[in-house]
Amino acid sequence: MPLPDWRDASKHGTMIRAALWLETEVGEGNVFTKSKLREAFEGVSQIDRRIRDLRDRGWQIDTRREDPTLELDEQRYVKKGLEVWIPGQAKAKAKSNLTASQRTRTMQQDNFLCRSCGIGSGESYGDGGSAAQLDIARRKVRLPDGSIETQLVTECNKCRVGGRAREEDVPALLSEIKALSGIERQALAAWIKADRRERSTLERLWGHYRTLPEESRAVLAAAVNDESGQEG
Repeated sequence: MPLPDWRDASKHGTMIRAALWLETEVGEGNVFTKSKLREAFEGVSQIDRRIRDLRDRGWQIDTRREDPTLELDEQRYVKKGLEVWIPGQAKAKAKSNLTASQRTRTMQQDNFLCRSCGIGSGESYGDGGSAAQLDIARRKVRLPDGSIETQLVTECNKCRVGGRAREEDVPALLSEIKALSGIERQALAAWIKADRRERSTLERLWGHYRTLPEESRAVLAAAVNDESGQEG
């Protein structure tokens, strides 16, 4: 069934027309600019707000905040929500926005660090790009009783983009902890208490070894084998 014409302002409000424009002129997964949006809706006030209204109806429209690959003037139409041009579908979903106190409490509990990569707000990723920005993500977690709960966690924008479909399984993690040796469990307990883990000399050497050209890897491998033979 063909969609209504997004240009028909006599039959549809601005939010509905914006939804139809996204569907017919942009398409899911594609990028549009604010200037193109305003050009399409020339003379229409608050068109940006009407786009934001669609998010309350299940539409996913990412800005640079959610997708760091976007430019400041760009947005990405990711996924369609309610078909607001159908009568009765334009009513907004119940809002689940975080309060300022929830946001602050979560970041305090997470030590103002991304819990996925450990970066802090404003720190550089080391790739010459923009500095890290922290925000609150919702994570589905399977609890020990088998139920699923949505919990809040601090993440940087890059980690949030890659982890939207992520789901944690606490019972599985508890099973792995039970399988650890005593020494391994002590080490894990120390890392948890400090909320950080320093790489050991062995791990750093392995990391360097992996990056070496084949000729240099052979030199290190021979040296390690010689030392192992002498100890034997």
